[in-house]
Amino acid sequence: MMRTKKAPVIGQILLWSSGWLLISYLLNNGGEYPWLFFHRALASFIGIVSVVVVNLTFLLPKFYFQKKLWYFLVLSAILIAAVTLLIHSSIFPWAEWFNPQPFPTRSGRGIGHPGRLREAMKGIRWLGHVMPFLVAFLGSTLVEVARFANQKEKEAIRSEKEKLETEIKFLKSQVNPHFLFNALNNIYSLTLTRSEQAAESVMQLSEILRYMVYDANEEKVPLKKEINYIENYVNLKLLKDSRGMNVQLDLDRSAPDLMIAPLLFIPFVENAFKHSKIENLESGAIKIRLHIETDGSLIFQVQNSVPENDFTKDKVGGVGLENIQKRLHLLYPEPMHLLKIEHSEQHFSIWLKIVVS
Repeated sequence: MMRTKKAPVIGQILLWSSGWLLISYLLNNGGEYPWLFFHRALASFIGIVSVVVVNLTFLLPKFYFQKKLWYFLVLSAILIAAVTLLIHSSIFPWAEWFNPQPFPTRSGRGIGHPGRLREAMKGIRWLGHVMPFLVAFLGSTLVEVARFANQKEKEAIRSEKEKLETEIKFLKSQVNPHFLFNALNNIYSLTLTRSEQAAESVMQLSEILRYMVYDANEEKVPLKKEINYIENYVNLKLLKDSRGMNVQLDLDRSAPDLMIAPLLFIPFVENAFKHSKIENLESGAIKIRLHIETDGSLIFQVQNSVPENDFTKDKVGGVGLENIQKRLHLLYPEPMHLLKIEHSEQHFSIWLKIVVS
């Protein structure tokens, strides 16, 4: 962790100090006065290091990133002024390193600065003194702010991804477990009558559990597994009434290896059984259809009868239509999916189109 915090500081020190020293070398004829340039470079380096370290480790994290902008501005100005005075004030012996070189005459002797220019040159000189520290401060601030913003963006993306994964896992876990208990009871009844259908029903229940426990944890599954799950679910539901129920299945198996999100269609099927009163052989009916378009998109339709009286079965568990829509928006953001819901006095139907990428 400490390496991560130190790395940006060291990098910025190297960036701004080396950049300014190179400029200073070129502007001040460092090759002609190497020893003097070395002293100036050392003093400037110490000042730049001080500005960058204090800015990155104290001013930015304590004030700027904490939304205390005025404190940041005032303390920043004090920092730059203090460092400039420390390096260039005449009360310190190293200030002589920054005295201007005399202008050479034709005979090689210096004549010094003309008196009338001396005051004007002082202001320009102090502006030059401040410049390396101001550039290092502004540059380190911009780089660190950009790095901070990039880090926050990555954290936001990672947090959103984790939230999305948690949301999807939560929605998956809400698939109604109540029918499992009903299925076990129906299979138990078959074993008591020694029906040959009991073994097949146990296998179907086993496949359902395997799909929910293992395959449903995958991001995508082959379409054939989702189709098998729907068929097994419907077959176990039909065990409840030996007279048979009006359930029509039309599932297209022309693209068995098409990859889709698991447990995508079963909530609609579960919802149909929950609200249709399918046990009423005269009026209860469910139609389930899955069709694959030529462009590879899926069309899934479920229609169920609506009882005259308000009726809801299996009130424990299950996934509401609101949660189904939420999961669709997470897994297949529009326009990758289109869901139409129609509700009349006689029928309730859904029409779902999914564009599989």
